[in-house]
Parts: sequence; structure tokens; C-alpha cells
Amino acid sequence: MNALKIGGLTIPIPIIQGGMGVGISLSRLASAVATEGGVGVISCAGLGLLNRDLSKDYVEASILGLKNEIRKARENTLGIIGVNILTALTNFEDMVRTCIEEKVNIIFSGAGLPLDLPKFLKPDSNTKLVPIVSSGKAARLICERWKSKFDYLPDAFVVEGPKAGGHLGFKLQNINDGAHKLEIIVPETVKEIKIFEEKYNREIPVIAAGGIYTGGDIYDIMKLGAKAAQLGTRFVTTVECDASEQFKQAYINSKEDEIVIIESPVGMPGRAIRNDFLDKVSRGEKIPVSCPYKCIKTCEIESSPYCIISALYNAYKGNMNGGFAFSGSNAYRATKITTVKEIFSELNAEFDKRSLENPD
Repeated sequence: MNALKIGGLTIPIPIIQGGMGVGISLSRLASAVATEGGVGVISCAGLGLLNRDLSKDYVEASILGLKNEIRKARENTLGIIGVNILTALTNFEDMVRTCIEEKVNIIFSGAGLPLDLPKFLKPDSNTKLVPIVSSGKAARLICERWKSKFDYLPDAFVVEGPKAGGHLGFKLQNINDGAHKLEIIVPETVKEIKIFEEKYNREIPVIAAGGIYTGGDIYDIMKLGAKAAQLGTRFVTTVECDASEQFKQAYINSKEDEIVIIESPVGMPGRAIRNDFLDKVSRGEKIPVSCPYKCIKTCEIESSPYCIISALYNAYKGNMNGGFAFSGSNAYRATKITTVKEIFSELNAEFDKRSLENPD
């Protein structure tokens, strides 16, 4: 695999670990991935809930918690650290400002279009900005907006297909539509971005995400124009993953037909592992009394069957009866707990094997 360049950053191994919340990818997983030469990514979703010992105020606890996770990651690695920030978060601006103040290497932002993200940069900021999109059209829109309003172009794009875990950037009816599969939208996005690369004489690499599980998958998607791959599901069943052992076992115990699409309270479809909690939701048995955190802009708690952040927090802590595990389409392929180092070794070997099988 060739090194990935994002702005002035050089990433030795072109693998980005997906940001997974609540609490699934924190400093421990991120620093382990960064040490192996990839980009380790902290998810800031729900940090106010994870850090209630720092402050009773959710917003303040989120800021303090994010600072702690970034600093702990820095203590454990000299590699590249990123933070994933959902644009749908009500404290989105606080999280962005905190990342820039802490000089995080990269901000990844999706779950909506981060149309004004560059406005938070300061003259001495080195943080790179990488939007997460699901179409070439969205990538073009962001490029046009950022260039005209801020004289800034994205440093890279993550292009996420419909096989990803968690919240998906597709309408429910398009998830299984072949026209939206990753192998289609990656070349589409590369083509759209090329216009800006040529016009402004700079490279904007595409990072492919969603359903990528093996080194062979990485090789195949790179042949279609991607310069790197983002993997989330593959890193969940590692010693270093920040989730509970029960959460990891949910992956190991899952079967292919148990990976399902759900309708999330935040107004987006999502992919998760079916369990008793989700079965109860489907029967209408979970009714929230109130919204304790007001963490997502688009969440309509009055009509929601449950509080999404509470459910994800419960799963992170190991209470699978009170929550569920988001996952990518390949979660059922996990068979054991391994290490980040072993996964990188396997991915490299698989990539080399596929490249030998398909010489240019």
C-alpha cells in the first residue's frame, strides 16, 4: 500500500479507522491504530454522557471529555489522530473548536453536510478538514461552497457507501439500490473532485468506506480511484477497542441475517445487530419519558421509541438488554478477539495477495 497524503500530513498506511460512538472508538483504539501507521479516530458522540464525573453539565462534560481523549491518545502515540464529529450534534461547534484548539490532525464530519466547517479554522490552524459524503454531488456542493465562502477546499473526502455501520447517508429505499453502491459512488466522486483538483492544482484524495473488511477489498476499491480505505467494523473485535466485552461478543455471536436496517430516532436509517432491545422497539414497547441530553438536532423525542444516546451508551457499557450495537454489513465475519497489530498484518498480507493475483 502506498502512503496517503492529506495536506501536509503523510499517513504511512492508507487505512483510516472509522469513528464509532458512543464510546466504541476512544483514545485507546485510536492510538493503537495510529501507532500501526494508520489514522486513529476518536468519536466525540456522547462524550458528555461518558464523562459525567467531570461535569454535571452535558455540554461542558463533552468538551472536557474530548480534551481528555485527545490528550490520552497523544500520550500513547506519535501517529496521526483524528476526531469524528457528527454535524447533527447540538454541540457540533463546541466539538470542532475543541479539536482545533487541541491541534487534532484531522476532523472527519458527516451525518449531514458540514457546509461551514472551515469558518472555525484560525490563521495558525494545522487541522485538516475531511467531510464524509455519500455521493459525488454532495462532494461537489461542499467544494463549491467552501471555495466561494472560505477560499478553502477539503483536504480529502470520505465516501461512505450503504454497507457502512451506524447512521447512513441514504434514504431507506436507496440502501439496496445498486446505483448507490460503493463501487459506483467512489469513481463518481473522484470524477467530480478532479475538476477542482485540476482547477486549483491540488490533490483531494478520496477515502472509501462502508463494507470494506479485507485487504483485498482495499485493493479492489483503490483500483476504482480511492487513495485509502476507512474500516470501522473490523476494529471492534480487538483488545484495544474501547467498547465492553459484551459489545464485542455481540459481533462475534452475530449471524449474517441478524445485521439489519433500523429507523433511528435521529431521522436516518442505520445498520445494527438485531437483539431483544430492537425487537421490543419494533413491537412498540419502548417509550421515552423525556429527552435527558438534547444531543441530536434532528431527534424528535416526542415521537421517538427510545433515546438513541442512552441505548448506545448502555451497549458500550455492556448492557445489551438496554441498547444495541451499530455495525457494518460484515460484523458477522468476526470470529475472535484479536489485536490492532494483527489486523494490520492481515490487511497488508491480504492486499499483497490480491495485487499479485491481479498484476497491472
